Amino acid sequence: MEYWVLAFYVLETIDDPHLEVARHKDFFSSRDLRSRLYISEKGINGQMSGSAAHAQEYMDWLRSDPRFASTVFKIHHWHEQAFPKATIKYRKQLVAMDREIDLSDQGEYVEPQRWSEMLRNRDEDTIVIDVRNDYEWKIGRFKGSELPELETFREFPEYLQKLKQQRDPKKTKIMMYCTGGIRCSFFSPLMKREGFEQVFQLKGGVIQYGLDEGQGEWEGKLFVFDDRLVVPISQESAPAISECQYCNVSTDLYYNCANMDCNDLYICCADCYQACRGCCCEECKAGRVRAIDPNSNPKPFRKQRKDECSSTPLALI
Repeated sequence: MEYWVLAFYVLETIDDPHLEVARHKDFFSSRDLRSRLYISEKGINGQMSGSAAHAQEYMDWLRSDPRFASTVFKIHHWHEQAFPKATIKYRKQLVAMDREIDLSDQGEYVEPQRWSEMLRNRDEDTIVIDVRNDYEWKIGRFKGSELPELETFREFPEYLQKLKQQRDPKKTKIMMYCTGGIRCSFFSPLMKREGFEQVFQLKGGVIQYGLDEGQGEWEGKLFVFDDRLVVPISQESAPAISECQYCNVSTDLYYNCANMDCNDLYICCADCYQACRGCCCEECKAGRVRAIDPNSNPKPFRKQRKDECSSTPLALI
């Protein structure tokens, strides 16, 4: 069976987001759909997967609501569900910023083709900012990007203050991008409020860029927040730009540390993953450690009961 993986967001006022959560849950209950959907008063942040027929039904259903009629869906094809279950929740903040953002004052949206042209023709007063977390850009980014050392979205305002000390906001042209576009929609108003006058954001994010432009000016692959973890942005070949943290061989495989009290993402080749028993460091080999499946493609670990985990430190096995 063919599955579609959908990425989309809606920035429209929802007067009763809890009712919208209930409507979505009812729609999903009778269909082969799984998701990570967050709904708030400001809109919807959606990632989901489903059989092709049911995914199409959902897109038609959502667009039938006048509030969501112009929703743009980015579609990838996959061989199985990309999410373990249907998660549909109310969330006060669609993007965790811990502050109010004026979404009416966003940066200028740039279509992927023009984005490529701007990248090739940028001057010394132009900086290209990857506004994703550091573990995302380690495996893929646009050539020549500024790569803030951010572990969470909440750190972006602090980075912005440092940038203001290094760059003249009135002269500097900002090109910013993220996975699907929603983070830029929240971050670009913040940049404009801090005095940056020329702010451009990639319309549809990296996902749309790959669909429209192929590999283009992109290096490596794309981190995604579902069971795929790492995907190419197009059908073109994409050499790894990251390295195994153990042997330094080129690889773009991400794993969760098998130590349940760590669970950190780390980049590792398949051989070293088996040799280190799934752990990101020697210290993690002692403690509550999950069994690993060396034959499966890496997926995010699920929560397991304590009795399902090895109680013997791996260093002693």
